[in-house]
Amino acid sequence: MILYHGSYTEINVIDLKKTKPYKDFGRAFYLTKYYEQAITWANRLGREYKKEGIVTEFEFDEYAYEDESLKVLKFDEYNEQWLDFVVFNRSKRNPAHEYDIVEGPVADDDVTQQIDTYLAGKIAKEDFLDELKYHKPTHQIAFCTLKSLQMLEKIKKSKFVNDIDDAITQSLVTEFDMTEQHAIDLYFQSVTYGKLVDENTELHKKTWQEIFELLKIELKCQQGKSK
Repeated sequence: MILYHGSYTEINVIDLKKTKPYKDFGRAFYLTKYYEQAITWANRLGREYKKEGIVTEFEFDEYAYEDESLKVLKFDEYNEQWLDFVVFNRSKRNPAHEYDIVEGPVADDDVTQQIDTYLAGKIAKEDFLDELKYHKPTHQIAFCTLKSLQMLEKIKKSKFVNDIDDAITQSLVTEFDMTEQHAIDLYFQSVTYGKLVDENTELHKKTWQEIFELLKIELKCQQGKSK
């Protein structure tokens, strides 16, 4: 799985000691499978540090989910267990739990504001959870321990691949009349993109038009399976 980290600088070495406490899933290195979400994080931190935001890409070895030596916690949606876990972590400094990896939705600004309202006793838990059913999809994976970081490998991309990214996402917008955010998420989560950044496939040596045709074939196959 390809994951993204948005920041004010490129991440070459992950240092858990530089991460901050009181986060949703505790003190950890956070990534997301949504490229657009990572861009939002990058732009926000870029403004804060008066720099240009940067998205760093990583390959996540999903064998981690089967590795019995790793403690993994997954929340598939906003629910009561997720809420209790987030509230617990935001009140504990270091560390709040013993999990190596935690995956689930994000408590963004809107959700955080509602959590504060809930903690102040101004909204019932049931009403808050009911509102979360209509919240837009979000995603984050927290890598909380040195052991978990072994499941990550930084993806090194050439300038040419970045050019291909831009050309293909814009072509998706134009040809399929989709929003830019949908095009970005669709492309960066595709099997075609995974092969593109894998230098062993040598797919990056083809023209962006050829790669775009492969992506369209992939999307057509997915539509066929969904019927």
